[in-house]
Amino acid sequence: MEIPTWPRVPCPEPAVARTLVLGWLLLQVAGASGTSEVVVAYNLTWKSINFKTILEWEPKPINHVYTVRISPRLGNWKSKCFYIRDTECDLTDEIVKDVTQTYRARVLSYPADINDYYGDPPFTDSPEFTPYVDTKLGQAKIQSFKQVGTKLNVTIQDARTLVRRNGTFQSLQDVFGKNLSYTLYYWKASSTGKKTAQTDTNEFLIDVDEGENYCFSVQVAIPSRKANQKSTESSTECTSHEKGMFRGVLLVIVIVAVVAIILTIILSVTLYKCRKVRAGQSGKESSPLHTA
Repeated sequence: MEIPTWPRVPCPEPAVARTLVLGWLLLQVAGASGTSEVVVAYNLTWKSINFKTILEWEPKPINHVYTVRISPRLGNWKSKCFYIRDTECDLTDEIVKDVTQTYRARVLSYPADINDYYGDPPFTDSPEFTPYVDTKLGQAKIQSFKQVGTKLNVTIQDARTLVRRNGTFQSLQDVFGKNLSYTLYYWKASSTGKKTAQTDTNEFLIDVDEGENYCFSVQVAIPSRKANQKSTESSTECTSHEKGMFRGVLLVIVIVAVVAIILTIILSVTLYKCRKVRAGQSGKESSPLHTA
């Protein structure tokens, strides 16, 4: 029996075949839940000072947007910063509700046109964050200082936070109590040798040498922490007896000058009156006598 012959089908060129396969793959990727333009967030970082807390991440969005969720370790997720083009989200209002809780955050990525998006968005989780332990202490600030004789009094400004208790904003000292301490670094203005003093209140009263000028700075700390123990030091302030002496001398000079001017005026007026009286008397003596 004669074997039938079939028309020969030409074989595609290798380059054409590769193009067809690549095109098919691209169609499959583009049709897979619209995720071709979504970029997943990375490098999630907590930035927190005195409980002011912001979550940051990368990259800057091009054709996508972000939504952030936050949750206590054993709580429910709550969405914040919906469909944003930023790479940060302020989560302070959530974490100050209970600064002793441990929180986790999640950054979800959506296409810029979310109306055409179906399915679960890709996301990235942040490291855990416990505000009471992890928030950094802001730079200490000197509220006032005064040196009288052998005593130097320095008051540190008690920083306010957004933590509330019974409707009132709390200071760092209110939140941390006795766990918070203050360190004063002080030295004679003519020397470089530093001394230190510590207190668990925000006020120092230390002994110094009378007549000497002193410079000092302060620092807030939580010694019980393993990390983020100390704030940066405050700006340096110095006492100045010279200024006080100059002001005192200047005041004396002004008082003496005023008194001298007043005395000069009084003396001038008195002399003027005396001359006038004498002139009148001389006139009477030189006038002719009238006879009856």
